[in-house]
Amino acid sequence: MMLVELKNASSDVYASVLAKQIDCTYSHVVKILQEMQKADLINFKKEGRLKLLELTKKGQEIASNIESIKTRL
Repeated sequence: MMLVELKNASSDVYASVLAKQIDCTYSHVVKILQEMQKADLINFKKEGRLKLLELTKKGQEIASNIESIKTRL
């Protein structure tokens, strides 16, 4: 669901914001995001001390597929 949240975000998303949106701890979200980065689903873009989250093309496609499946259920 994190990928879908990132896909549908209307503004910049940071790990701390994402953790609040999905009601999860910051440390857990960071671990999952690191695994997503290894799988080439997201990129971290540094802005000063903060890291902005961006979906890769592969991440966009998977998020769209998840969203499609969710609407069918």
